[in-house]
Amino acid sequence: MVSITISTEKVDLIVSQKTRCHILLLITAIAWGSGFLAQKEGSEVEPFTFNGARFLLAGLFLISAFPLLDRVRGLAKAGVGGPGRRGGFSFTRAELAAGLICGLMLSAGVNLQQMGIYFHTDAGKAGFITALYIIFVPLLGLLAGRKISLTVWGCVFLGLYGFYLLTMAGKGSLTLEQGDFFILLCSLAFAVHIKVLEKYAPGLDGVRLAAVQFIVTGLSSLLLMGLFEQPTWEAVYGCRQAILFGALVSTDIGYTLQVIGQQHADPVVASLLMSLEAVFAAVFGCIFLGEALTMTEGLGCVVIFTAVVIPQVLDSRR
Repeated sequence: MVSITISTEKVDLIVSQKTRCHILLLITAIAWGSGFLAQKEGSEVEPFTFNGARFLLAGLFLISAFPLLDRVRGLAKAGVGGPGRRGGFSFTRAELAAGLICGLMLSAGVNLQQMGIYFHTDAGKAGFITALYIIFVPLLGLLAGRKISLTVWGCVFLGLYGFYLLTMAGKGSLTLEQGDFFILLCSLAFAVHIKVLEKYAPGLDGVRLAAVQFIVTGLSSLLLMGLFEQPTWEAVYGCRQAILFGALVSTDIGYTLQVIGQQHADPVVASLLMSLEAVFAAVFGCIFLGEALTMTEGLGCVVIFTAVVIPQVLDSRR
């Protein structure tokens, strides 16, 4: 007979890593939910201008915080990334290469989303179409040969139904208009971004990978701004609060925690957790804008939350 022993310490480490990553992805959803209010205000300037300023500032802020973050994470003495690697403001080639790829996909997602908002796509419809990435992620996984359990598929469609209740029920048809096509493409781009992070985030320093992708997203957005837009300093200055909030909260906090959280999380479960941004956006709208949730919208929040919780419960039982 062959006996197999599994170290309790290793099991505890795996569970704690996954739990910690799920918590970080939940915080990501909260940051994105609050950032949606800033994005709406930021639609006063053109999309590439808003994202160029937002992500470039976010990248510079995050890089300037490297020494402090390394010290907090206990990496200052050991050296980030293993032996022979100094901390400070240095990057490895792997971080630069992965950050370039992730940054280009993130740039596609956020700019397509902002274009949809700029062309006055209905907020509810935009939220529902963006949520389609919870369908695209497992579909991309299937194309890559990854098996998805029936339970997880059930949670994905349950979550999609919850999004319909929250954003679309009783508010009109699903007819796609000009801005809606941009949101649909943005949903696909976000799904690809999640899959790209699944491949590159493990084994790399998440903070530095996030910083590189922010700089790439910011510079590519500014390049597109120069080609297609005519920004004015007055318009940018008028949206300074939205740009700063978007840079510090939804970008530096939200997207950085997404990179770190996806290092040990299943991409489909991660997409479900991050999709809670729509629920938090509705909650923040009630708190700060005085918006009211209808009974149907509240039910949608409950359904989405249920779809997110079920995989966590099943995983903990395993």
